[in-house]
Amino acid sequence: MSRMGDVLAGLHAAWEFESDSVLIRYERGIRTPKLFQALGERRVPLEAIAGVTLTRGKRGTVVLRVEPRPGADPLMEAAAGQLKDSGDPYRLVLPAEREVLAEYYAEELQGLLTESGPADRFLVEPPKGPLSFKAYDGKASFDGRTVNFRWFWTGASSAKWKAGDQSFSVGELNGVEWRSPEVFEGHLRLLRRDEAGAGAGAAAQADQDPAAVVFGLGYGPVHESLPFAAAVLAAVRTSSPVAAVSAAGPRRDPADIAERIRHLGELHQAGLVTDEEFSVKKAELLAEL
Repeated sequence: MSRMGDVLAGLHAAWEFESDSVLIRYERGIRTPKLFQALGERRVPLEAIAGVTLTRGKRGTVVLRVEPRPGADPLMEAAAGQLKDSGDPYRLVLPAEREVLAEYYAEELQGLLTESGPADRFLVEPPKGPLSFKAYDGKASFDGRTVNFRWFWTGASSAKWKAGDQSFSVGELNGVEWRSPEVFEGHLRLLRRDEAGAGAGAAAQADQDPAAVVFGLGYGPVHESLPFAAAVLAAVRTSSPVAAVSAAGPRRDPADIAERIRHLGELHQAGLVTDEEFSVKKAELLAEL
């Protein structure tokens, strides 16, 4: 760019052009899309950008957009084209009277780009959070190494209650499947290495799959579930394919175990689990103390 540190401010965001990157800072206003607020700011290296476009927008605006290279940004990889234009973090909407200025920056930026085609690694940092969110049937949490699903009594299917709460090391995962809660049957599914190519996980309905949480009205919104999915995906891509899976997880809170056994008993009394299933699962829970 002509001067390092040039800033172009638009609707909901401001772009700062550096010699080797574009720093995007999102506003915190109540009208700013919640995904932008959750992201805060993002630094996009020039090597992660394939191109720049400038188009006419709605109601007297122009839209400046950088085109990320495929495979360069874990957020866009997880989104898989499901974001609406209004939620696209790479679009900057400007008043039409700033079209000449936007065109200048687009040309300047385009002249600095030297890379194209798919990236062989993530070049944009994954979102820092949130590392937990509430889905319709459970709570998902991620500490950077392990994804945990804890089922809700009010939403989880009997299949998930029978399977019990789930923990997945990033070393045993092959990827992440995110389906936007803004479309029918939104969910977050973890793809396991031992099922790669077999389609076993994808064949099961998300509400019956212990490796998936499902979204509903107010549960798993884009600004919570998508950054979560991107963070998990980035960790999976950087983990060793042969990472060992721990045979024993952290010891559980006795009060939590007691609550789970109580819920299991309610399922048993309702006839949703058999006597044998109740005994086996109760023994497993007690073994975690």
